[in-house]
Amino acid sequence: MMLLHLQRIAVPFEYPVYFTEGVFSPSNADLAAAIAAKEPRRRHRVLPVIDGGVAAAWPSLADDIARYVGARPDLLTLAAEPIVVPGGEAAKNDGAATAALQARLDALGMDRQSFVMIVGGGAVLDMVGYAAATVHRGVRVVRIPTTVLAQADSGVGVKNGVNAFGKKNLLGTFAPPFAVLIDPRFLETLPLRDKVAGMAEAVKVALIRDARLFSWLSEHAPALASGSLAPLAQLVRRSAEIHLQHIASAGDPFELGSARPLDFGHWAAHKLESLTKHRLRHGEAVAIGIAIDTLYAELAGMCSQATAAAVVAALEALGFTLWDDALTMTRTCERGERGERLCVLDGLDEFREHLGGELTVTLLEDVGRAREVHAMEERHIVAAIARLRERAGRRDALAASGATGAAGAATAAAGAATAAAGAAAAAAGAVTAAAGVATGAAGVATGAAQS
Repeated sequence: MMLLHLQRIAVPFEYPVYFTEGVFSPSNADLAAAIAAKEPRRRHRVLPVIDGGVAAAWPSLADDIARYVGARPDLLTLAAEPIVVPGGEAAKNDGAATAALQARLDALGMDRQSFVMIVGGGAVLDMVGYAAATVHRGVRVVRIPTTVLAQADSGVGVKNGVNAFGKKNLLGTFAPPFAVLIDPRFLETLPLRDKVAGMAEAVKVALIRDARLFSWLSEHAPALASGSLAPLAQLVRRSAEIHLQHIASAGDPFELGSARPLDFGHWAAHKLESLTKHRLRHGEAVAIGIAIDTLYAELAGMCSQATAAAVVAALEALGFTLWDDALTMTRTCERGERGERLCVLDGLDEFREHLGGELTVTLLEDVGRAREVHAMEERHIVAAIARLRERAGRRDALAASGATGAAGAATAAAGAATAAAGAAAAAAGAVTAAAGVATGAAGVATGAAQS
């Protein structure tokens, strides 16, 4: 006789996301309110962990944090001085850095009621969040994302992770944060390259979820490409809201199934990051991945030529370069295959493995409308990549001809300036000669008068 007990557990999660400004200003109560929300009469231990790039751009940050905590001694206390960790993808590639942070959390006695406050970009949020999630099976985390990418996308999600064995996010956890505070002021010191790179995830979510946002992006592309803060803040907020809606309403916040529409464009992006040894920013790789998958959808008859052209044009208008030579890298085919194969195509297998089960890729039917497919034809992928290469070649040729034309114009202008200078010199000489003649005549006249 078999006995079966079906255990069902429903665990609700909630976390506030504050859109605020001057998060560490003593007059801004949002951070303290977020930390003390569940236990307002308790003094909470907080350990700040700061992205090295943010620490360099904001030299007073550690003092600002200390001042903020010191102004609220009844609610907050620092567990230790802020820990500064390397920023960028290096944070996720170094297993020793993760282990060192875990050891530090243990040495400080950080328990499950303590707070790790992470101030940094997406990679640092990922790594530190992973370390915190694995100490005591979960130390509370407050995220303060500081990049466009993190504020618009990863910083409001429920994932943490690090890279391992040459694979993106191979090790990780699903661990919702305790709270998220988004302060657009941190974008002021962000390099333009990172501002642009971060917009890729906003383009992604607009294409699959919000046609109006895509129209707004296209309309404001010049200002966004220049890094203007006002439209960037608007973009961040709308993109974050769409991501939050998806996490809450799509029915699979911990990605137990194989469908992941928010990873549109990511199968190629993750592989490109590895192939370039993270020379490409995540957002830069995502932009290329979106372009590949959009052109693929056109070639496969899923979306119109006009839709594909609009997507590629918008990405370029925002400042993305949609070609990288890593797309041409090949490997010798394995048994059962012939010749050589583009290395980026291996990203499909790795993506399927990361998802589990069958391959599921999100592709566009139109702006704001997507469809999931479970297979992709390599010939169309290769053709899409070839079209990006041709487009990049045309743009390079146009830029070169423009530069040549500009150089010719500059040469002509220089020649004209030289001629003008010669004429001016000649005129000056004539004036000098005339002055000499006039002087001589004056001398004669003077002599005649004297005589």
